[in-house]
Amino acid sequence: MAKYFDVHPENPQRRTLTGVADSLRSGALIAYPTDSCFALGCRLGNRDGLARIRSIRNLDDKHHFTLVCQNFAQLGQFVYVDNDVFRAVKAATPGAYTFILKATPEVPRQLMHPKKKTVGVRIPDHLVAQALLAELGEPLVSSTLLLPDEKEPLTQGWEIKERLDHVVDAVVDSGDCGTRPTTVIDFSGGGAEILRRGAGDTARFE
Repeated sequence: MAKYFDVHPENPQRRTLTGVADSLRSGALIAYPTDSCFALGCRLGNRDGLARIRSIRNLDDKHHFTLVCQNFAQLGQFVYVDNDVFRAVKAATPGAYTFILKATPEVPRQLMHPKKKTVGVRIPDHLVAQALLAELGEPLVSSTLLLPDEKEPLTQGWEIKERLDHVVDAVVDSGDCGTRPTTVIDFSGGGAEILRRGAGDTARFE
């Protein structure tokens, strides 16, 4: 049965987030809010968590997982970013964008695209997600909480708890956070390629 953490959207309780971070360090898979929609997340290196995300979402090995980072210092450890890409990404973050970039050796092989050796990264503009990342001190390996054969992600914490009670370990709820996933921009080929139009405005990349 999943733990349920009720977090204030504007003043997240430190003690509660410490509990979530401790669960993640113990190998938990969580559902948590972001600036686009709810996501599934686990620690980097949590192979069981990755396998469970793949199972819940019915994903193949070509799916790009996302490293949700607190800031640029953290992001820069896991992807290669040249000056032009840095300026473009910096101008759009924090925000509802996922960027596909070449992965550094810090990224476990099972997270990368098998052929391209790329990974998704993002910095969310969401107070609770940011507070959790600060408490954890490392990125979260994440994927949008979109169930197979459903057109929109789940948006209510209580419903996520009800439907995924036996497949996730914890649900972090700070209120409705919308149904539009991130906009995905692929910089791995040099220029900006829009792979998915979502919550982030694409105009700056066209």
